[in-house]
Amino acid sequence: MSAPTVRRRRLGAKLRALRDALGLTLEDVAEKSAGRFTVAKLSRLETARSAAKPADVGLLLDLYGTDDEELRAALLGLTREGARRGWWHSYRGVLSPVYEDLISLEAEATNVRTWQMGAIPGLLHTGEYAREIITATAMSAAVESRVDALVEVRLARQVVLTREQPLEMWAIIAESALRARCVGEGVMYDQLSRLHSLSRRANINIQILPTDAPPHVGQLGSFSVLGFEGHADLDVVHLESLTSALYVEEREQVGVYRDAFERLRAAALPVEASADRIAEIREQV
Repeated sequence: MSAPTVRRRRLGAKLRALRDALGLTLEDVAEKSAGRFTVAKLSRLETARSAAKPADVGLLLDLYGTDDEELRAALLGLTREGARRGWWHSYRGVLSPVYEDLISLEAEATNVRTWQMGAIPGLLHTGEYAREIITATAMSAAVESRVDALVEVRLARQVVLTREQPLEMWAIIAESALRARCVGEGVMYDQLSRLHSLSRRANINIQILPTDAPPHVGQLGSFSVLGFEGHADLDVVHLESLTSALYVEEREQVGVYRDAFERLRAAALPVEASADRIAEIREQV
């Protein structure tokens, strides 16, 4: 059995919350389903030990009297995406399962709020800047041997910003990340030019947190909040380290990161002033 994905855990948690809100036990739901579900099957769905089928999720939503069409669409979307092969499946053997989770969540999300301390967010990279960052942070021979493929993946991820209903992105970046010295000639200039250009897109907001800013909550680490319109309880926080990634899914903890992002947004330069700062730094590299 494959390990539960973030998507399956989110779906299972929401189904469990809907059942709990009605005061129903697993036994109650099994009885109401007229034989369609056993207690064991319901438990496996709620704990993400089994992948759900759209028909099963639709029936459960009917049993729970869920008439919120947006919520139904969101949960059925999670279910269908779990069975669909995305473009990233062709990179299996290159990508870790947690990286595949991130790409699939980006594909489903309606918005992402990200705070980055040490580097420009991956969705905004040029190819050469991506290559330098991936190479610099590679901590194993396996990663070093896959740099070309990982650069391809990083650039392919960016399609979410230009799709028919583009991902809404709000990025706050530490000024020090813009002043890092790249090895390749012109790499940082080109990256800052791209950043400045992207900041003019309607679906992308970029703020710069100055190096002389007072102490702030972002000093504890970078993070991203992936959001799903109209359903904050489906939001997921992504935290990345050298050896792994962590997804924060518990509602109260996700709320802490949302609040932290708002504090950072208030501390950073306004969007227009940030664009000016990017242009200013670009002329200095």
